[in-house]
Amino acid sequence: MRVRYLLACVVLAAVCGCQSHSTGERQGPPEQARPAMRTGDEGMWTLDNLPLADLKTRYNFEPTAEWIRHVQLSAIHFGGASGAFVSPEGLVITNHHVALSQLQKLSTPQRDYVKDGYIARSRQEEIPCPDAELSVLVSMENVTRRVLAAVDAGASQEEQNRQRKSEIAHIEKESTDQTGLKSNVVSLYQGGEYWLYRYKKYTDVRLIMAPEFQAAFFGGDPDNFTYPRFCLDFAFFRVYEDGKPARTEHYLKWSRNGAAEGDLVFVAGHPGSTRRLRTVSQLEFERDCRLPATLKSLARRRAVLYEYAARGPEQARQVKSSIFGVENSIKASTGYYEGLKDPAVFARLAAAEQAFRREVKSRPDLAKSTGDAWKRIEGAMKKAAGRHVELTHQIGGSRLADIAGQIVWYVAEVAKPNDRRYEEFRDSSLESLQRRLFSPAPIYPELEEHLLADSLAEAREALGANHRLIMAALGGRDPKVVAHDLIAGTRLMDVQVRKALVRGGQGAVEQSDDALIAWARRLDPLWRELREWQENNVQSVEAIEGHKIARARFAVYGRTMYPDATGTLRLSFGRVAGYELGTTRVPYKTTFYDLYGRAADFDNQPPFDLVPKLQQRRSQVVMDTPLNIVSTNDIIGGNSGSPVINRDAEYVGLIFDGNIQSLAWAYAYGDKTGRAVSVDSRAIIEALRNVYQMPELVKELVEE
Repeated sequence: MRVRYLLACVVLAAVCGCQSHSTGERQGPPEQARPAMRTGDEGMWTLDNLPLADLKTRYNFEPTAEWIRHVQLSAIHFGGASGAFVSPEGLVITNHHVALSQLQKLSTPQRDYVKDGYIARSRQEEIPCPDAELSVLVSMENVTRRVLAAVDAGASQEEQNRQRKSEIAHIEKESTDQTGLKSNVVSLYQGGEYWLYRYKKYTDVRLIMAPEFQAAFFGGDPDNFTYPRFCLDFAFFRVYEDGKPARTEHYLKWSRNGAAEGDLVFVAGHPGSTRRLRTVSQLEFERDCRLPATLKSLARRRAVLYEYAARGPEQARQVKSSIFGVENSIKASTGYYEGLKDPAVFARLAAAEQAFRREVKSRPDLAKSTGDAWKRIEGAMKKAAGRHVELTHQIGGSRLADIAGQIVWYVAEVAKPNDRRYEEFRDSSLESLQRRLFSPAPIYPELEEHLLADSLAEAREALGANHRLIMAALGGRDPKVVAHDLIAGTRLMDVQVRKALVRGGQGAVEQSDDALIAWARRLDPLWRELREWQENNVQSVEAIEGHKIARARFAVYGRTMYPDATGTLRLSFGRVAGYELGTTRVPYKTTFYDLYGRAADFDNQPPFDLVPKLQQRRSQVVMDTPLNIVSTNDIIGGNSGSPVINRDAEYVGLIFDGNIQSLAWAYAYGDKTGRAVSVDSRAIIEALRNVYQMPELVKELVEE
């Protein structure tokens, strides 16, 4: 109850202080633009449109073009999260929890890198990761006019959707062929703009150092999304090219002094998804359909994973990272859900939309161009709600089942013209897809059977035994029996078998007697029908009508707006600051004193126990070294691993969490109590030097 009350209060405060999150047409004259109302340090800004005037006014700082470019080329997209280069020899830092999946894949029953961590004492001991892929944003190009010019506004919604996707595919392939860079067209401002982002990829990624899980996640789930925190949530990798450490000209120099209270700091990372520009009907769908279903499914998944972990120590090891991910998702999604359920919060979100719609209606040109956009999106949301159960229970849940489905789709999609494929099978994405599909990471048959059986059972419970998808998947049999037969009858654990099927194309897949491939073939037309229905009836409406609304926002508010987070590189600014909570003050930092004190307060019992190295080397630790710090930087999931930098683009911290009040930022930012939480750069050096005794890595970082 306490968490629910605190979150509802902070969301209310955020929305009260934050009106319309909006902007103006990029080409619109400044005199026509009215400033959008933003709260404090709000904003996840694309690097082409930083709020330079705000920075000058609030912090007397003017980043140069060189400063911006340097930060851009130092920031790393690390899977679904973030990282940064911190030396000229390809050294990368991110969070331990971002590294967790690679640690799990590298582990064996004899060596558990998740639990015990890893330390490479030399370059020869840096371990290649099985399927890690890091990327750096090299360039950005606005292709909005080209995408929109390819769409016939008089065509049907379905045809407009096809035209838009076809042109995006052409742009991506053209760019990839010309530059050799990974090229993705991203939609910003709910379809208001389209940008071509080009990335340099690194696929030879090697693990250097990771602390023990308990040191990185001290306090466990009880402390997750709280503050004060006491975590060493970091890990180091190195990228290689041609068998040698990559020469990285752009990297963030390590700050010896960290950050002090009140300092201006920036976060450069890849925030995943916010919903600040969504319409009320889209938010209602989130509140009434998507989030409740997500929480129900996550709770079930957690129970299934714990059930498997209870079978023995090896089974527990196999699912440790999965349990961490599910627990984290449950806590975050609960926060989002509680915020949207608060009537006062939702009323203010609705009032903000109504104010904007009145402004649009008062201007005949905008009223005409926007038309029935809100009504059409509302209709699409009703359609989505009507088939939501069916759309969210399409069966999977195990890695082998997912691989089988991907292979069946892969061979069919690549046989089509590039512009007619599903977007993940376009030429621009195939190399990355193959890397994941052919990953040599270990697969555990017992776990696969357990997860697939429950996924089948969950789908049957949700859809009913007579639903055509269930009939195709089960054939009237028990989910456990089907899962056992599928896993026992597949050879897809062998990477060479997967490669042979892909090389053989549709003929090989159609003739395969592999149990999982045959099963995926049977489900394939049903999966496609559901996906195409969703794309044509929901996603296309959101994109086309969302574009109309976005253009109206541009016209009303000028260049005062940032787009919702989309997993693309963003820069946020803020200040290092504590906050008031109730009748007390929360400090801007914790120290190693606090870490040892919290462990002592709980008699060193889990999840507040110190790992052996921290206990044994206590006398060597400089106790007043700042450990974790908080700032007002605007972040969301996906920012994990993001560098926190100062005015000089020096590395002062590592984002690893937000406090529970910051969960409201998915919908509205507020800086009264919401905070981003980071590992202080000084804590990382202190841990490397005196706990993990890695002088060479320290030297590489601080250039001693």
